[in-house]
Amino acid sequence: MNLYRPFPSVISRIIPHTAIDYTFIMQYEGSVKPGQFFEVSLPKYGEAPISVSDIGPGYIGLTIRKVGVVTNSIHTMRAGDTLYLRGPYGNGFDLEQYKDREVIVAAGGTGLAPVKGLVDYFAAHRREAKSFTLLAGFKSPADILFREDLAAWEKSLNVVLTVDQGDAYYTGRTGLITQYVREAAIEDRNQVQVIVVGPPVMIRHTAAEFLRQGVREDNLWVSYERKMCCGVGKCGHCKMDDTYICLEGPVFNYTKAKGLFD
Repeated sequence: MNLYRPFPSVISRIIPHTAIDYTFIMQYEGSVKPGQFFEVSLPKYGEAPISVSDIGPGYIGLTIRKVGVVTNSIHTMRAGDTLYLRGPYGNGFDLEQYKDREVIVAAGGTGLAPVKGLVDYFAAHRREAKSFTLLAGFKSPADILFREDLAAWEKSLNVVLTVDQGDAYYTGRTGLITQYVREAAIEDRNQVQVIVVGPPVMIRHTAAEFLRQGVREDNLWVSYERKMCCGVGKCGHCKMDDTYICLEGPVFNYTKAKGLFD
């Protein structure tokens, strides 16, 4: 079996979120977990690792930001067109780990995409977690992803949405996610499960704030976004120390993640 051989997948629907962020709903049959990723390719243009943002019967959602040759080309495609996928790769989030616990997800920017499937699950199965808080931060109102989903999640989850800087029309919270960690209202710091996903600087400071609030290191989880070119531990682009992020991650317990260095 050729590990690098992709399979075709038809675009069922395209959902625009911002000027540069679209979710592509792809036809897919198979098991996949939140936090896993696919290698998405387009002949003549190349391949890019994309996290799974939506999971459903017969489909997955891939939220793709227009930032380069491959993704720029994907953004010109329409429903009915075909992309090529390899995967899923990575370990993803184990939903059983978070059931019957207090759960807090802190996501910065496009870091909300890899955990969206997990948030969707607990929004639909609210009683399977003791409590669920989502802290979602974006640079500006124009950068907010999944607006309709955020509105729906607020009906069953504690959602704290903030932007770094508002505009004349924005009336919500402003400031960094770290300013709102205390709004998570942790009841049992020994049992709460905390997930932090986003840019490296955001992960570092947000994780540190939760630790200052008394969250145990082994109850803290992070997901690393790296240039995972092959997805199977062969190219080495994602390697940190002796750890291949594409194989052992991208989801890590903080006890492991804190020791990973470029």
